[in-house]
Amino acid sequence: MTEVRNNWTKEEIAEIYHTPLLDLVYRAATIHRENKDYSEVQISSLISIKTGGCPEDCAYCPQAARYSTGVDVHAILPKHEVVAAAEKAKAGGASRLCMGAAWREVRDNKDFDKVIEMVKAVNELDMEVCCTLGMLTESQAQRLADAGLYAYNHNLDTSEDDYKRIITTRTYDERLQTLEHVRKAKITVCSGGIIGLGETVEDRISMLKTLSNLPKHPESVPINALVPVKGTPLADQAKVSVWDMVRMIATTRIIMPKTVVRLSAGRTEMTTVEQAFCFMAGANSIFAGDKLLTTPNPSFDTDMAMFEILGLKPREAFKNGRPQAAVQEAIAE
Repeated sequence: MTEVRNNWTKEEIAEIYHTPLLDLVYRAATIHRENKDYSEVQISSLISIKTGGCPEDCAYCPQAARYSTGVDVHAILPKHEVVAAAEKAKAGGASRLCMGAAWREVRDNKDFDKVIEMVKAVNELDMEVCCTLGMLTESQAQRLADAGLYAYNHNLDTSEDDYKRIITTRTYDERLQTLEHVRKAKITVCSGGIIGLGETVEDRISMLKTLSNLPKHPESVPINALVPVKGTPLADQAKVSVWDMVRMIATTRIIMPKTVVRLSAGRTEMTTVEQAFCFMAGANSIFAGDKLLTTPNPSFDTDMAMFEILGLKPREAFKNGRPQAAVQEAIAE
């Protein structure tokens, strides 16, 4: 079996990334097939529980208050709407629900109390629950863990050197601190990045080095292709090549062999053949459903038809066990 390492160098990762494409895919596919469940793909559904009005200046994001993107600001959703969305996603084949809120950071207020109740309610549906809410303190991460949160998403987006070009309202270190707080609360970590921001290949390699050299690899690494949105500073960015996506996915699979690698934003621009290359290169997770927060995404029916063609099957929830807090509660009962 492939060794799990946390001491990759930029030179080693660059050598992998620049391997001739078919050789790279073959190596990644070989590592992926060391896992007997290589044909399983985790299906997640992402919903926006609080939309727009964010004070951050992320150059790619249509939810930033300072950009005019046509996104309407909506207050936090009522719990029953979130539960209904979760039930619909589960019926469509999703085993995980990710709830996103356009916040800079979590505040200890009634809205956070509502999120806690949502986490508990979706947990009762026997689905993995993920949140992406911005920065977290240790105590907030622990509250989410106690409610049964399975995963927390907090992407690095790009390299530390490139970061200030994309975001100025929050530091790279603050992102890493949130990941530390999540890990300390024994919530699984979901953290990846976006390609097509105008970054260099060196930036991509540097981001992967940061993720792969964390004390423990993220359980999930989303690889997103930028979806340019009119009104944002990156509205005129050229579409990223599918082969760049394949290289990123394959490199991630090789250096983080046990991690779930998510083929995320940008799938609507890909053909079934292009997505097949991504799965062959080691992707084993997708977001399904009509929207990713505010941008288009393939429907459940479209994805199920693709799974049928490619011989893929949805991964069951809690494949790697349940959240620690939920397990302790079940034992107590």
